[in-house]
Amino acid sequence: MTGYGERMLHGREADQARIDRLLADAREGRSGVLVLRGEAGIGKTALLDYAAAQGIPSVRSAGVESEAELPFAGLHLLVRPGMALVDTLPERQRAALRGAFGLGAQEPGDRLLIGLAVLSLLAEEAAEGPLLCLIDDAHWLDRATAETLLFAARRLDAEGVAMIFATRAGAHDFPAPGLPELEVTALRQDAAAALVDAGTPDLAPTLRYRLLTEAGGNPLALRELPAVLAAESADAGPNPLPLTQRLQVAFYGRVSRLPAGTRTLLLVAAAAGTAEVDPVLRAAATLGAGLADLQPAEDGGLVHTDGRALTFRHPLLRSAIYQGAPLAQRLAAHAALAATLTAPEDADLRAWHLASAATGPDEAVAAALADTADRARARSGYHGAVAAYERAAALSTDPAARVGRLVLAAETAGETGMHELADRLAERAAAQTTDPLLAARLDLVRGLAEFGAGKRLPAHRRLVAAADAARREPLLAARILTVAVHTAWYLGDEELGEVTERLATLPLPEDDSLSHTTGYVLDGVHGRFRAELRATVDAARATGVDARDLVQLCGVGLVIGHDEQVTELAADLVADCRDQGRIGPLPTLLFFRAEAETFLGRPREALVVATEGARIAEDIGQGHWVSQLSACLAYLAALGGDEATCRAAADRALAEEFGGADAPGASWAHAALGLLDLGLGRVDSAMSRFETLTEEPFRHMVIGLRSLPDLVEAAVRLADPARAGDALDRLDGWAEASRQDWVGALAARARALLGPDDRAEEHFRTSLELGGRPFERARTQLLYGEWLRRNRRKVDARTQLQPAMETFQRLDAAPWAERARVELGALGVGAAARAGSGVLAALTPQELQIVRLAAQGMTNRDIAAQLFLSPRTVGHHLYKAYPKLGVVSRGELAALPLDAE
Repeated sequence: MTGYGERMLHGREADQARIDRLLADAREGRSGVLVLRGEAGIGKTALLDYAAAQGIPSVRSAGVESEAELPFAGLHLLVRPGMALVDTLPERQRAALRGAFGLGAQEPGDRLLIGLAVLSLLAEEAAEGPLLCLIDDAHWLDRATAETLLFAARRLDAEGVAMIFATRAGAHDFPAPGLPELEVTALRQDAAAALVDAGTPDLAPTLRYRLLTEAGGNPLALRELPAVLAAESADAGPNPLPLTQRLQVAFYGRVSRLPAGTRTLLLVAAAAGTAEVDPVLRAAATLGAGLADLQPAEDGGLVHTDGRALTFRHPLLRSAIYQGAPLAQRLAAHAALAATLTAPEDADLRAWHLASAATGPDEAVAAALADTADRARARSGYHGAVAAYERAAALSTDPAARVGRLVLAAETAGETGMHELADRLAERAAAQTTDPLLAARLDLVRGLAEFGAGKRLPAHRRLVAAADAARREPLLAARILTVAVHTAWYLGDEELGEVTERLATLPLPEDDSLSHTTGYVLDGVHGRFRAELRATVDAARATGVDARDLVQLCGVGLVIGHDEQVTELAADLVADCRDQGRIGPLPTLLFFRAEAETFLGRPREALVVATEGARIAEDIGQGHWVSQLSACLAYLAALGGDEATCRAAADRALAEEFGGADAPGASWAHAALGLLDLGLGRVDSAMSRFETLTEEPFRHMVIGLRSLPDLVEAAVRLADPARAGDALDRLDGWAEASRQDWVGALAARARALLGPDDRAEEHFRTSLELGGRPFERARTQLLYGEWLRRNRRKVDARTQLQPAMETFQRLDAAPWAERARVELGALGVGAAARAGSGVLAALTPQELQIVRLAAQGMTNRDIAAQLFLSPRTVGHHLYKAYPKLGVVSRGELAALPLDAE
């Protein structure tokens, strides 16, 4: 037992020790998070109280069931003590946080920027010492608050902030994947007995035995059930009700014995959706209850108030009061609260109370709730907006308004990733309209929902049908078809052809950006490389392009082979996202940039980019891009011969939660494992991987095309060149259409390997003369050097193998460097193996990213805003990097070769 304040915990030594370690880390400047998970009454709140009593400054909030649809209701309590520091935040973060609380302009933005603002604010609060954040009843947090806090929690590092959530036992109550959890379990029998003896020392032995048996080690039950058991018959058997319901019955039994005025006031408080005393008292007054009626509840230990806020003894008590009251009384309480909340800042809460008081459709209430939804959407409170739109639709008397509100609910749900709900709402709305354009919008929502659920073919068919229905509005049809291009990409050439045929025949106005972007998409899909990416982007921007269309151009540009231009465009779009605080699009853009950097032969840069992208995708729950970026990381590990990392990343990419063998990252995972096997000499296994990439749905994908040279090499090394199939024809066709020398170099190398041996040298030389990217050029030199050695031309072989080995070493391509070294050894040339690539090899990808920005003269605060970290975390990584780089200050960074590849 450990005492704190006036309370004492029994049997929680291990749980307390876990909390003690978390707090000790915070005192040392190391942040940490812990999720306490357990059934109602099990003692989670008591553990939060224990943590709060350990002498670290703390801030506290709790989810409230009646506030679950009010965006950022739970967040406000947590950050309110630190709002005086809000002016120290970067401008966009400051504006986002003020907007979330209705304290400034409410512009639509990335809801995750608010999470970054909270992270920065907590870091500022912890600048002078550790800070403890306690969040109780997290399962009842509004979704906007939950997402914001989880984003901040996952990015805590070196701020000295400890964050503890308490939530119900089910993982679905408060999903927190990736965060440390502690299951709070029932008390041991001896601890339960000690708690009973401390609270009810005079309990009769028979009742004591029943209590210990029926309470099951639940501390709240051990305290609240004695009175219930005492009122039951002595020979009563075990109560069949679940424990939570028994506790609610116990609580309501105590409430029912209070005076009528007290019960009325408690019901208003339970329905209020706010802990503030003033609106509760004003609303209760209209129902005949006053301040004096609060005293019996306080005397009975049911509530506590400090004059400003009113808190219930336990959340189950609030539920018991509300659910136990007759319907007419609940409706009257909501109506009284709505009549009281007349201030502009209370408009949203008032609308919800009006809706809760409604007994049937009411257009005025529906309109007020729709306005609430609009405001929630503007503040990035998308889940609250969906709930408000849906409830507004249910209360609508105007059929057109009802359908319009359902459409908005469905579209908002789809935008925020609530695919199942979006599909249900869209289906309901579609059943209530005959407007083909509205139906097409709804099918776009449903198609995206089906694609998000892994139903690629049904999604594709729905989108194509929706576009056909919307042809009289070409811009809407084109918008739907550009989405269908994405779904078709995961299906095959036939589906791609179907979509692009329709897209090509749409009469798009030349002054609309879609005419430029769709033209580039069509050229890329059909292998007609008539326009440069840069020129397309410039033309699209001149006509007001949607940034989402430019993101799609990055993917198409990689199909065409405009890798340098894709790198530039992706870097520009990433910079825009960082500047505007838009986090959601970053994983997509960082994936495209990582692909381009990999193809350009800059694996270190690709690793930095892909690592950041994967981390952000994990943080914000973008499973599609977790899969893709994990597979890209697997490929980079394969390049370096790091088998353990490669396989772990490939396993993550192919996880069942992302679709297993059909996961979005499957093509890159096959390529990664194939490259790993090829580099390590397991050619037969590699060949099987590369052959998979020649089949649909992988054949037409970016990596399916880019892995053709690997397929050719594997087939030749197996002495079975026929297995290369049509690889040479495809490479020749790509080289001719793209008109890019580096593609021609790949085709020439393939011809050297597959063609007559007496012409091999000619093609090897042609390949080298055409140039190419560093890794692929070094592979050509290696293959040419091996051919020369086999033909006993040792001096010529050495001139190819030596620079190949040096390039591989510089790129950290260990298996390939070793292969070149062995070849040189066979020529009698000693070549020592060399690990690493200079001064950068010792840095982690995140350290390198931070060091580069610091070398440009950016402050820690500027870097933190760029990378969505806290300034303290940036400083922590910088000081870890200094000794690795052999410097002692920021000023020395500019002289280092930090961009060397």
